[in-house]
Amino acid sequence: MLSEEVKERLRQRLDQVHEWPSVYMYKFIFEPDAERLAAVTALFPPEAELLRKYSTGGRYLSLTVTEVMMSADDVVERYDRASAIPGLIVL
Repeated sequence: MLSEEVKERLRQRLDQVHEWPSVYMYKFIFEPDAERLAAVTALFPPEAELLRKYSTGGRYLSLTVTEVMMSADDVVERYDRASAIPGLIVL
């Protein structure tokens, strides 16, 4: 889970560069396995756009998710939930 300090800094930065609602792009990298992929995709509604790309050797999976977000708080909450998934790198 993200610390309150990190959440607040992220919230402030998001509000500086976005006007809400706004299209927001998340990017995650992880070693692919079915359980981890299911956990990451479960963070998003079915209407979110998901793009999967495997590394050249297939060892890593990059997942780019685009979704209309209503506020910085919504984005921070999503990152907080993602931070609980082991082995997930959030960009």
